[in-house]
This record gives sequence, C-alpha cells and structure tokens, in this order.
Amino acid sequence: MSFSVSFGYLDLSTRFVILIRGDINNVDIHINIEEYRSLDELSVEEQQLIERAIQTAQDAYAPYSEFRVGACLLLENGTFVNGNNQENAAYPDGLCAERVALFAANAIHPDSPVRMMAVTAVFQEKLLDQPVYPCGSCRQALLESENRYNQPVRILMYGQKGIHVVNSIKDLLPLSFDSSFLKSK
Repeated sequence: MSFSVSFGYLDLSTRFVILIRGDINNVDIHINIEEYRSLDELSVEEQQLIERAIQTAQDAYAPYSEFRVGACLLLENGTFVNGNNQENAAYPDGLCAERVALFAANAIHPDSPVRMMAVTAVFQEKLLDQPVYPCGSCRQALLESENRYNQPVRILMYGQKGIHVVNSIKDLLPLSFDSSFLKSK
C-alpha cells in the first residue's frame, strides 16, 4: 500500500485541503480543515465555546503529564457541557477531555445531539500555540455520536497562533470503523 499526501491552500477562504491518494481500491481521501488566525474571525457562539474550553483546561486533573486539555460541547438544545482530562497514577485509567464532555452530555441530555465541540490544551501552565487534535479514541467516540444522531459535529481545535475547524469528525477519521462492520451479511 502506498499513499502520497499533498497540501494546498485556497486563496478565497481560510480552508486548506489535504488530499491522500492510494493505490488500493483507488482510495481518495479529502480532508477539509478551515484555518483561522484569531478568535475574531469566528462567530460569537464559537468564541464562547473556545473560551469555555480554555477555562475548563485550567481545571483539568493532570498531575503526571501537566498536559491539561479542555473541551466544551454545544448541544442542539443550547446547553454547554464541559469536560477536561482526568489522569490517574495507573495511566490507562485516565480519560480524555473530549470523552468526558461527550459522555456527560449523553448521560445528562441523551436526546440532544452535539452541534459543536471546542478543544484546547495547556502544558506546564501555558496555553499551547498550536491547535490540539482529539486522539484516536476520542475521534471514534465522536464518530459514534455523529452516527447516533445522524448529524455532523463541528470541531474547533484551538491554539494561540491558530484555530483549525472541521465540520465533521469524518474529516479527522477517514476510513473509519462503525456499526456497519458489526452487522451480519
């Protein structure tokens, strides 16, 4: 299997596209990421979401890594749900900010889909310059949420020097695993 990756910036918008081409089954994967340089370029609602994620990151429990992640969801019903990473001395028992927020939202508001999520991180008391992306497990959980409600989740990944936005987790998790694999044929 061989893949090539090319990056290209489109002048008329803040969107950049990553194109991956493969030779197995003629795979073409297009990943659309909107890139913004400051919060001022976002809607007031998106700015609020990011500000809540920043504040939530400050309160994360990360005594071992000092890598504090904050996530904030905006549900379809207008409710904000915060989550931050929770570490444990037995590392595998910790949980990421995105899943903490997502699972809390599903437990408290099971009938309200997630509309948007913001995520950011603080390392050694300093907000990261570059945007932080959800890990693979969080991407899988977000995919399940999109499929559960049959609605994409807009994800804002914030860093002090830029903001990356995708309109669906499928842009960050191409060739994903979902329930269709679990059905007998």
